[in-house]
Amino acid sequence: MIKKPFVAAIAAATIALSTTSFADGPKRIDVASTFATNNFLGAGAQYMGKQIKVASDGKINFRVHEPGDLVPAFEVFNAVSTGAIDAGWDWMGYWAGTIPLLNLYGALPFGPTPEAFASWMWAGDGTKYVQAAYDDYNIKVLPCFVSPQETGGFYNKEINSASDFDGLRFRISGLGARVLNKFGASTQLVPGGEIFLALERGRIDGAEFSVPQVDEVMGFNDITKYYYFPGWHQSASWFSLIINKDVWAKYSEQQQQQFQTACQSTLAWSMTSSPPEQMRAIARLEKKEGFEVRRFNDATLAELEGAWNEVLAEEMINNPSFKEAYESLMAHAKLIDGWYELQELK
Repeated sequence: MIKKPFVAAIAAATIALSTTSFADGPKRIDVASTFATNNFLGAGAQYMGKQIKVASDGKINFRVHEPGDLVPAFEVFNAVSTGAIDAGWDWMGYWAGTIPLLNLYGALPFGPTPEAFASWMWAGDGTKYVQAAYDDYNIKVLPCFVSPQETGGFYNKEINSASDFDGLRFRISGLGARVLNKFGASTQLVPGGEIFLALERGRIDGAEFSVPQVDEVMGFNDITKYYYFPGWHQSASWFSLIINKDVWAKYSEQQQQQFQTACQSTLAWSMTSSPPEQMRAIARLEKKEGFEVRRFNDATLAELEGAWNEVLAEEMINNPSFKEAYESLMAHAKLIDGWYELQELK
């Protein structure tokens, strides 16, 4: 016969297990977006919200807040870190001033394709490196969205050589800014929602922001003359859901996996839906009289790449974690390039 105290102990242990290992986290999570949800970048947060609702059978819901509704866009990282807000939707490069490694994830000049980058992130060591950096800030990071290679930006003057950047007041961020600085450009990081006004009022002479699908919504073509390609400074751009770790810990292991599932679904959506939309957007932009889509000439690109190699060497000396992650990324990308070269139809 099993004694009642033993049965009671088993029951108590079962209850404790159910309330810890399998506890449900918050049903609603407030997400402060750094991008307006009326464009492709901010829409990623809404798509992620739909996916987590499906994956969790309605037990987890996002409330995505527009930039500035909860905190200013550039304060999202710190607010999530301290627990002032539950979660944020961001572009990783915004926080490179705090974590220099994020220059690699946000805007890597002359880097690999988005496909190779995504493979490294989820099938290589990409997530490992970035999560290790975020651990110090009490943040769980889910890289859920990658945009295609960006554009070379909007200008009101022709760019025929790298010397044309001399004296140019240009909105750009990250390592690409350091490249242009070598040619005498005055670079600055302006939040997306403020770029149009900065251009219109002459605070800046030109700007890069995103892909044509997003730039079209921003209206930059209404106040500039030239739209240059390629986006040499940003071969792929990572956007992520960041969650305060204390909030993340409240979710069960199963629920955390549901977040991962929704995240990877969002990543697939971003990679498959975006490329054709860029060409449709360019076709619409080109219809505006007095506005031209151009390519940087080969000599200009060669000068930019030469300056990038200098910046890269400096960064690898000054930032060992960047060096380790960069070498891991490029080794992974080499495997992917090798596979496609082997399969190329001559």
